[in-house]
Amino acid sequence: MASVRPMIRLARCRPVPAASRIRRCFATASDVKNPAAAPRPDNRVRIVEVGPRDGLQNEKKSIPLATKIELVERLAKTGVSFIEAGSFVSPKWVPQMDNSSAILEHILTNKIASPIPITYSFLAPNAKGVENASALLKQHPGTYLTQAQSLEGVSAKPAVELAVFAAATESFSQKNLNTDIATSLENFRSVIQSAKGLGLRARAYISVVLGCPFEGYDVDPHKVAEIATSLLEMGADEISLGDTTGMGTAPRVQELLRCMAAAGIRKEDIAMHFHDTYGQALVNTAISLEHGIRTFDSAVGGLGGCPYSPGATGNVATENMVYFVESLGMETGIDLDAMADIGQWISGELGRLNDSAVGKAVLGARKIGVDAS
Repeated sequence: MASVRPMIRLARCRPVPAASRIRRCFATASDVKNPAAAPRPDNRVRIVEVGPRDGLQNEKKSIPLATKIELVERLAKTGVSFIEAGSFVSPKWVPQMDNSSAILEHILTNKIASPIPITYSFLAPNAKGVENASALLKQHPGTYLTQAQSLEGVSAKPAVELAVFAAATESFSQKNLNTDIATSLENFRSVIQSAKGLGLRARAYISVVLGCPFEGYDVDPHKVAEIATSLLEMGADEISLGDTTGMGTAPRVQELLRCMAAAGIRKEDIAMHFHDTYGQALVNTAISLEHGIRTFDSAVGGLGGCPYSPGATGNVATENMVYFVESLGMETGIDLDAMADIGQWISGELGRLNDSAVGKAVLGARKIGVDAS
């Protein structure tokens, strides 16, 4: 079946503002930009901030709604253009996402300050989830942009995106979705079509593409490409390939992306979603960049984790990703100083350590500068 998806180019950037007049000697993105890097038309990287949903959903401590909303609002000011804000799933399975409807309503009814237009993404993995999201959107007509309006450059309102979550192995699909891959895909068809019926962008995640906690490292990249193709043909606008366990290595990332290309999937339709369990997230990012991928998921402060993958750490930290990408002479448009502040703040709110090495280094450099002054 031929794809009818519109071609989307939503990567936006802006110059990173100076957060302080204090001269710091290291650990800022501007300090490590590569002056020898020749200007290229594809040097813009889009970061999808997944902290408010993927980063928080597995936290054991109950997080107040006010904290979640403050996290979204703080992130909106950093220059990030996509924020994964919540999930319309049963609170029985994911209690932490119980107030996602309140977050969406807040977004629709309050003008959240941001330097650039933002798309807010919500997971809606089944018909009930779409029904709940749809009901809320219909209560507030005209408060959000449709996909077509976003493409026309209308920017006074937020855009909304719905997302589904597939798995690359049968074991993980059964554990995470309580069904086999084929059935889950058939269920997602109606979700994606419903999103399109609402005029919304649709995103699709595929979990455990580079390693499964139940089936090991040998996840078939051809199977991943097959699932991705099916989702794109249903109308998904973008496929986020998730290394949920952090098992991915450079050679296997390369093999996976070659399979995706061989299946006819455009690099513009792929996002990479790395976890840093084995310290390979930025290495795998470099390989992805070499293959032309320009969209990456990350979470401020390295938030996240997988309840079905013991030992798996959080998402690659947004601060680490921004620093790394901009050190290569590429642009994200994200204020690294502001992101470092948010990572430290939300880590404190959750009573956990800040898992961003770059975030801590930026804060340390700032302190040294203040002390020296």
